[in-house]
Amino acid sequence: MAILGRHICLQGRVQGVGFRPFVWHLATEAQLKGHVRNDGTGVQVEAWGTKDALDRFLAKLVENPPPLANVAQITWKDLAGDAPTQAFFIAHSDHGPVRAEITPDAATCPACLTDIRDPANRRYRYPFTNCTHCGPRLSIITGIPYDRAQTAMRKFTMCDACQREYSDPSDRRFYAQPNACPACGPQLWLEDEDGPIACADPVSEAARKLRQGQIIAIKGIGGFHLACDATDATVVQRLRDRKNRIAKPFAIMAKDLAQVWGFCQLSDAEADLLAAPAAPIVLLLKSDQGLPECIAPDLDRIGVMLPHAPLHHLLLAELDGPLIMTSGNPANCPQITLNDDARRALTDIADAWLMHDRDIVNRLDDSLIRADDEAPSILRRGRGMAPAPIPLHPDFATAPPTLAMGAELKATFCLLNNGQAVLSQHIGDLKTADTYADYRAKIDLYRDLYGMDPAIIAVDMHQDYLSTRWGAHLAKDTGAKLVPVQHHHAHMASCLAAHHIAPDEALCVGVILDGTGLGTDGTIWGGEFLLGDYCGFERKAHFQPVALAGGEQAVREPWRNLVAQLTAAFGEGWEQDIAQTPLSQRLAAKPTTLINQMIAQGLNAPLTSSAGRLFDAVAAALGIAFDQQHYEGQAAMELEAMIGTHPDCTGYAADVSDQGVISWKPLWSELLSDLKNGVAHGTIAARFHIGLADTLAETAMRIASDAQTTRIVLSGGVMQNRFLVSRMVQTLRAQGFHVMAPKTVPANDGGLSLGQAAIAAFQP
Repeated sequence: MAILGRHICLQGRVQGVGFRPFVWHLATEAQLKGHVRNDGTGVQVEAWGTKDALDRFLAKLVENPPPLANVAQITWKDLAGDAPTQAFFIAHSDHGPVRAEITPDAATCPACLTDIRDPANRRYRYPFTNCTHCGPRLSIITGIPYDRAQTAMRKFTMCDACQREYSDPSDRRFYAQPNACPACGPQLWLEDEDGPIACADPVSEAARKLRQGQIIAIKGIGGFHLACDATDATVVQRLRDRKNRIAKPFAIMAKDLAQVWGFCQLSDAEADLLAAPAAPIVLLLKSDQGLPECIAPDLDRIGVMLPHAPLHHLLLAELDGPLIMTSGNPANCPQITLNDDARRALTDIADAWLMHDRDIVNRLDDSLIRADDEAPSILRRGRGMAPAPIPLHPDFATAPPTLAMGAELKATFCLLNNGQAVLSQHIGDLKTADTYADYRAKIDLYRDLYGMDPAIIAVDMHQDYLSTRWGAHLAKDTGAKLVPVQHHHAHMASCLAAHHIAPDEALCVGVILDGTGLGTDGTIWGGEFLLGDYCGFERKAHFQPVALAGGEQAVREPWRNLVAQLTAAFGEGWEQDIAQTPLSQRLAAKPTTLINQMIAQGLNAPLTSSAGRLFDAVAAALGIAFDQQHYEGQAAMELEAMIGTHPDCTGYAADVSDQGVISWKPLWSELLSDLKNGVAHGTIAARFHIGLADTLAETAMRIASDAQTTRIVLSGGVMQNRFLVSRMVQTLRAQGFHVMAPKTVPANDGGLSLGQAAIAAFQP
């Protein structure tokens, strides 16, 4: 039979995942000649054989790829010339144009777990064991193609045994770039303020110290964590005191699913999320026999993850219970990645440091996810998820190369090119100098990794955002076109893009609820109903603007928003309306006269339609975070948790004017009446959520029906409220509407850059 040649190009997540040995195995089984290699675009194959053999080979390439692989595209063309005579082989990487997908870090696979637990294995208890199916990827990469020389492993020369594995296509560690063993790889040690601690096994000694109630700084995959015994309320509180983390919940790392059952409710879907290669933090409902309340005060859910590195598996195996595993950083600083920084910055927090000498090139916070009714919702995209691309509608393939800069809080950036959107990992609050520096460095790194020379740079229209300023700087430096994008429009477009909606089919009603964002009229928006698509929008309805008394201070002190809401509802004599309620005495202790003057005169009291501030006010009315919020969203999260078993009640009413302005005066009248009558706070919280959800749904349906569209988008940080979104989705779908809420990208500002990119790509 005739021997034919084909050149095959595979693109997607095909580097650093064992794809070349996979191809080699298939080609060898089919008795094909040729070779496979990596280049900047993906994996290139040249194969010779019969037509039937080549056809079967092509089919098998996509039927059952390696566990971490994702073939996004496969193309081929005929090859001229004679077939080579040598056996099929794996060729050296070729450095060409960069378009290959970078693989996220992956949790330890079962085979490597078996290795570190087997006393006869040369990797017994070795905390840096990995193979092509697991281990660090983005956290150690400095460039592509993904070869050892372009990772943090370049300083570790493989021993003969590791080199044999690395060079053997039949071995699961073939071309596993972080491959190492105790003889040649990274080393672990334990130290305290006096220096290295002499011990036979640093992991066992760290476990002993944890059992004694000490706090250990542990160098992980994407940064340092602070760990302590999660079952000991005293040591948990000590960690809070040292870290100055008054109320923000801690995450938990459990040994296995059986241990999770001891303190949380766990569904099959949640168990699958915990055990996935991404190994994210999963928000789980607390059980009655749970852990100390001080881990997640006044919340009904707790963040739980399973070990994602051999080091964690070894450590948890020596402990009877779970560990607090929270980011290793002082308050308001990014997670630490460098050993010297950990020694310096954590000296007043940690009692000891469990460290190693493999560099963390790219900081990666733990991903955060929640299993909702229909599909998981990603709340923070970090380790294990970034930088996997977001597939877009095929019409985006012709969009110009676009860099979107994101917002200022929960900052991310997005690279849109060749029909795919690469969303960076969660970076954080850019107002922190270290985080802002990390943000700028990550943009440079991603541009190098992906060969991105942007034609367009998209920014938030708020000119004071640091992300906007840096975007303007880059646009001037590169000659790219600078495109300002309205904040809430970007939230809407982010959801549309993540749901693969085509530009010519994107007309929708966007119900966008968040804290604050600059509107096109120069005021602060946050409770918005937009009608539009990627190309533009109309503001069809919004919450009644209410004073933000004290500006940023009002965001931190919910009682200020309560006063502002009461003033908007009842006027200057609002004090009479709260008589005979607990609020009368609580607000009497506050400088309400000054706040009233600020609101009346418009002094440092800008108007805002913010939904987030409405939640703050209602929470304050129930005594939740009344004086101060200690972390973003605290009041709203505790208010939702308060609902508990009280959903079967009537929601509070609202007034919607002909101009689409939503007044909450009826809500406040009914809420104050409930307070006077001693109605349970859980019932009040439920009535607020139900009334809000129903008002939002009714308003959205009216706008959509008038515009003759069935698409409704729910986005913005407030739309991470599970109860609110669930009720709205149920109501809207019952009436035949196509409802979309963010799932694969965060609804909060962490997903904003995707929307900015999608909008900017279609601007004239």
